[in-house]
Amino acid sequence: MPERPSLTSSEVGTLWLTYQQKTMILRMLEYFIEKADDEKAKKIMVDLYEQINPYAKRIADIFQAEGAVIPVGFTAQDVNKDVPKLYDNGFDIMFVRLIKEISMAMHSLNITMSYREDIVLLFKELTSITQTVYNSCTQYLIEKGMMARPPYVSMPKSVEFVKDRSYLGGLAINPFSEKRTLNTVEVAHLHHAIESNATGMQMIIGFAQCANETEVKKFFVKGAELAKSIVKELTETLLQSDIQVPVPSGGHATRSTVAPFSDKIMMYCTSLFCGFSMGSTSLGTAFSLRNDLPAKMAIIMKDIFEYAHEGGTIMIRNGWMEEPPQMEERKQLTKL
Repeated sequence: MPERPSLTSSEVGTLWLTYQQKTMILRMLEYFIEKADDEKAKKIMVDLYEQINPYAKRIADIFQAEGAVIPVGFTAQDVNKDVPKLYDNGFDIMFVRLIKEISMAMHSLNITMSYREDIVLLFKELTSITQTVYNSCTQYLIEKGMMARPPYVSMPKSVEFVKDRSYLGGLAINPFSEKRTLNTVEVAHLHHAIESNATGMQMIIGFAQCANETEVKKFFVKGAELAKSIVKELTETLLQSDIQVPVPSGGHATRSTVAPFSDKIMMYCTSLFCGFSMGSTSLGTAFSLRNDLPAKMAIIMKDIFEYAHEGGTIMIRNGWMEEPPQMEERKQLTKL
């Protein structure tokens, strides 16, 4: 009897996805560390690099021990550190913070799909690292005045219960119904969506400036416009409830047009951000009780999905989409 069971299909899938993500982060960190002009920011990134680098090898070792091929992921060919800065004013830490937010969600979900003790432990360790780094990034950006906090609110003095269905009122049911002021849960999700899309917009503007392939450049320009429209739409929703959204002052693309990253890694990074955006938007929809908000979020998710699908087509056409491990083709194996 073997010392430990073989990997399940879900464990193979989650490890494969984690390897893709970690090798992407490592390559992009190599560039950001090289260009860092703030010692505290550089330390955050160097510490992160040193902590997650062994995990890429650890996953590769697990695959090798199981007799599985090691994924390609992203290599030194996907990054060029000897080019001008593509981003400035704290964007590196804003980017790392958003990547760690994605990682927290992925690792937590991966734990629920893992059964072998060593795999569960691996994702628990990665979750702990991610939470620590995420907090370091947040505190750094607040300290430097590069991140806007969500709107403040008067503290509630009594417990209230919803009195009638008018609480759910919004344009989705009756165009003439009066919309109540947003509650704090709804504001939290709206602010989060604005914050993440603002960072994503700056990232993709930089990608658009330096992409090598024309169709990739056009794709990124389209993505920047999509992120801008989402930020505008959700900001107006807050303003309709007389809630002012503070604008973050950090992170922007420079004038550089020289690519520090391959089109392949930039496309994958954008795909990862799209997946995260759809997930967080659907979560916000689930906790929004005003009828017009889910309708609005559904349109946003549709636009993001269509954009992500277009990106997937470009990646396939250029041979950049690494295929996840497949289940057995039983129909082919049993074909007479």
